[in-house]
Amino acid sequence: MLEQEVIEVTGARVHNLKNVSISIPRESLVVFTGLSGSGKSSLAFDTIYAEGQRRFIETFSAYARQFLGNLERPDVDNISGLSPVISIEQKTTVKNPRSTVGTITEIYDFFRLLYAKASDAYSPVTGEKMVSYTPDDIVEHVLKDYSNQGIFILAPVVRARKGHYRELFEQIARMGYLKVRVDGEVREITRGMKLDRYKTHDIEIVVDKVKVTESIKQRLKESIETALYHGDGILMISLVDQPDQVRYFSRHMMCPVSGISLPTPEPNTFSFNSPKGSCPVCKGLGRIKVTHMEKIIPDPSISIKKGGIIPLGPYKHTWIFSQIEIISDIFGFSLDTPIKDIPKEALDVILYGADEVVEAENKVLGISRRLNKSFEGIIHFIESSANDDKSAHIRRWADEFMHEIDCTECGGTRLKKESLLFKIDGKSIGDIAEMNFTQLHTWLQSAQEKFSERQKKISQEILKEINARIGFLLDVGLGYLTMNRPSGSLSGGESQRIRLATQIGSQLVGVLYILDEPSIGLHQRDNRKLIESLRQLRDIGNTVLVVEHDREMIESADYVVDIGPGAGKHGGRIVFHGTYQELLKANTDTALYLRNEKVIPIPTQRRKGNGKTLTLKGAKGHNLKNVTLSLPLGTFICVTGVSGSGKSSLITETLFPILSNHFYRSLAEPLPYDSIEGIENIDKVIDIDQSPIGRTPRSNPATYTNVWADIRDLFSQLPESQIRGYKPGRFSFNVKGGRCETCQGAGVRTIEMNFLPDVYVHCETCQGRRFNRETLEVRYKGKSISDVLDMTVESALNFFENIPKIVQKLQALYDVGLGYLSLGQPSTTLSGGEAQRVKLATELSRRDTGNTLYILDEPTTGLHFEDVKMLVEVLQRLVDKGNTVLVIEHNLDVIKVADYIIDIGPEGGEAGGRIVAQGTPEEVATHPESITAPYIAQELSRFQ
Repeated sequence: MLEQEVIEVTGARVHNLKNVSISIPRESLVVFTGLSGSGKSSLAFDTIYAEGQRRFIETFSAYARQFLGNLERPDVDNISGLSPVISIEQKTTVKNPRSTVGTITEIYDFFRLLYAKASDAYSPVTGEKMVSYTPDDIVEHVLKDYSNQGIFILAPVVRARKGHYRELFEQIARMGYLKVRVDGEVREITRGMKLDRYKTHDIEIVVDKVKVTESIKQRLKESIETALYHGDGILMISLVDQPDQVRYFSRHMMCPVSGISLPTPEPNTFSFNSPKGSCPVCKGLGRIKVTHMEKIIPDPSISIKKGGIIPLGPYKHTWIFSQIEIISDIFGFSLDTPIKDIPKEALDVILYGADEVVEAENKVLGISRRLNKSFEGIIHFIESSANDDKSAHIRRWADEFMHEIDCTECGGTRLKKESLLFKIDGKSIGDIAEMNFTQLHTWLQSAQEKFSERQKKISQEILKEINARIGFLLDVGLGYLTMNRPSGSLSGGESQRIRLATQIGSQLVGVLYILDEPSIGLHQRDNRKLIESLRQLRDIGNTVLVVEHDREMIESADYVVDIGPGAGKHGGRIVFHGTYQELLKANTDTALYLRNEKVIPIPTQRRKGNGKTLTLKGAKGHNLKNVTLSLPLGTFICVTGVSGSGKSSLITETLFPILSNHFYRSLAEPLPYDSIEGIENIDKVIDIDQSPIGRTPRSNPATYTNVWADIRDLFSQLPESQIRGYKPGRFSFNVKGGRCETCQGAGVRTIEMNFLPDVYVHCETCQGRRFNRETLEVRYKGKSISDVLDMTVESALNFFENIPKIVQKLQALYDVGLGYLSLGQPSTTLSGGEAQRVKLATELSRRDTGNTLYILDEPTTGLHFEDVKMLVEVLQRLVDKGNTVLVIEHNLDVIKVADYIIDIGPEGGEAGGRIVAQGTPEEVATHPESITAPYIAQELSRFQ
């Protein structure tokens, strides 16, 4: 290959890479594959991307670099032929509640512009189209409609407001006007004239009184302009004979019947992040927090004294209970009365407060007590506490009694009511933000045909941009998303594909794109669209480098790099590089699976379960259509369906929060549902996701699985520790005592360099061993506590073979395929798949009751065929103990081994939200309506 046609990497040693050198062809679709933890991301992201990014930042001046912070040079001898690099990872979702799919793709920004320039306003009173006039238009209308009639030209200055307006009348008189129209009656302005200040009034200046003829056209125009000036763009015309018949004219958008006027729209009018457009109640978030009555009084049959009002708890001698006792005296009930029997007015005073001081007479003692007016009521107290800026603890307490609902003012559209009066083809911007992109694409095509010539001219360029961007989103299989969907609710795969669509839209050439498993969360049907999009990027002259395990993606690659042979310390070498056809002849794990020589076997028989079920009835959240879900317990259940069909809405947003609230009193709010039955058949629920297990380098697999506590206990019980009086805390690198104080137990010191990257050096005091000399003198079988941290799980298993407590936890890590991890490896360096398996191992090592429901959302993310095989074995072992495993998955290797499949669909978004098929894989594979069925059938046929 010619020099400029390849990216040449020489001597890469980042993380576990073993001095790797490779040539990668440019302007090709290159797939990096291999076991989880073998070093794919280390080569693609931590070496190639990091070096590209560092070189880009080095082109800036030293002054600019001091603000950006310098990037560390990756441990590689040389990389040549590197283009500008753009990385599209999964971790870049925005958690800001103001960020939506519409704003990150900029489609919503273009729609704001379109609505500002090409929409029509409709009256909220009559539903008629609002009109705006120039002064010349108004002159023409008056000459035509009021010919030879006497009219008043009026400028409205006060609309339905209270006051005596003496100063206003004086001001009008000083301007030279003699008459005003007050509440429909024309009156002369007199000295000291004023109105009843407690009544609402309408006041207009009588600018002119004329008989309409052609000859007075110039005078008419001047009077109309003056009236528009004083009336802030609005004027009224009324007949002299019939003063109650009034017509409105306005420079702004205005309803000709009711006189309601709107300012001329601009893009900010439709922005929920600007005060001009955002709803005043929810401030543009679309959701508000309100108190939840069922959380405050869950059981009305209990009395106040016994703690029926949860925020107050059982009776205590406090001020608030003394106030409630006075209320009980006034309304004639006692604190022992069940809450359901307390009069409604009394309960309203307790919950919402009383505005006046109320006296109550105590018949027995003959004294009267006063209910203080400042008693604000329990609900008001909770609401004010929820907005307490000073104490996070108080805010958390108040949040326990609140829940989020759609804003009552804007109905969740995030915008002012005035902004929603502007429509195109009968739809406001709030309506189209709720449509999914497939519907939006169809609606735009039909709306364009109805545009007037003016609208067509204005919207031509805007629509070109909108259509192109929606087209790219449809190409990467995201047609089911809506513009209003918050960015924080997107899965890693979805946010990655949105960024991919944005990149395709930018049409850059000569760039190196690096993607991290873009097929995550994608149904097989949409996989083809994704591969086409990546080819499109390649064809316009870019290099596309994908870290991926998907069989179809590997088949479509121009060049495949297989990294292995094992994971962690057993990986970090390139075991194969070449075309897909050459890979099929190779002798690597990946090749064996692609040739079907190694397979994940289908179980000989499917489990029937333990005869018990867990049934969720009437789930209606998001796009779910009143779904009833019945789970056969004691089985391996797989939930399938196209992206956006409602799988996560049903399982992670409805079922899991219900169970979590029941077992752990969590604050998660489930989506709407009717009822749940069979909850007594399970005794706990565990959700295992792919979020990082720790955010600091001090967190590691040993601390997360809690095996570190057992190891520290062991070291503290050694004779040497007993003599010295060392406790378990002595062997912690997070607290003072045993750790090295120079590096505070981190093992490395950060040296800050001006204008250069920070340098990490081994601590000169402890030489990177984290502990001080005295602590390291305590040894077990000749190894110090620091040596144990450096051991892999595999070697630690042999080392601690006589300590059952420690072996149990390490064995769980080994069983999920993490034998290669060192106990002290910082959590921040673990891949998503590894983090999930550490969580799985932690759960496996706990004593289980055999009645647990495990929920996993796409556990195969980041997993190679061999890793999937291990994962499936672990999950099957959990089910064999009597537990239920519920997996949301697109990976056919997992789907085919399930006992029971629930297929949701048929399509994404509004066209989904139903259970299409359920049963064993063999039963679902023959279902005519299921989109997943043919893919399951094809997978099963490979084993016939």
